[in-house]
Amino acid sequence: MAAGGRAAAVRQERTQTAGGRRQSYVHGTAALKPDAYAVPQREEQERRRRNQSSVRQGNRIRRNQERAMYMDLPYVILLTIASICTLYLCVNYLHVQSSITARMHNIESLETQLEQMKAENDALETSINTSIDLNEIYETATKELGMVYANKDQVLLYDKTESEYVRQYEDIPEY
Repeated sequence: MAAGGRAAAVRQERTQTAGGRRQSYVHGTAALKPDAYAVPQREEQERRRRNQSSVRQGNRIRRNQERAMYMDLPYVILLTIASICTLYLCVNYLHVQSSITARMHNIESLETQLEQMKAENDALETSINTSIDLNEIYETATKELGMVYANKDQVLLYDKTESEYVRQYEDIPEY
């Protein structure tokens, strides 16, 4: 049965691993010695295959990088025009923004000035209203100018129903 007087049966199974390589398993006590040179050769072949694929991939990456870095004249001109347009738009944007800011400051100063003028106007109106003495006006009108109050029969009420407006040179109706 087995070499060296061993009575155990030897069974080999071949299975595939996830990498696509075949491995063999030996079950039993009389396992054969693996070939010492077969494993290093397979490993060497696998290493060479990986090196070649990585070299090819590196060359492909290098070529793509060179293509990406290559700039012909139309591309440079287009890139220059795009850069100039972008710069122009940025400068115009900053100009418009500063103009808006200046106008906002101007509006704020005008509003402040308006509030000050309103406050001054209100103060002057109050001082005018407080400086008028109605009793003094009555005294001057009656004593110095000879004015008198009108009687009830001297007052005529005017009712105009046609229009709400009174024209200055329109004839007053007779009663």
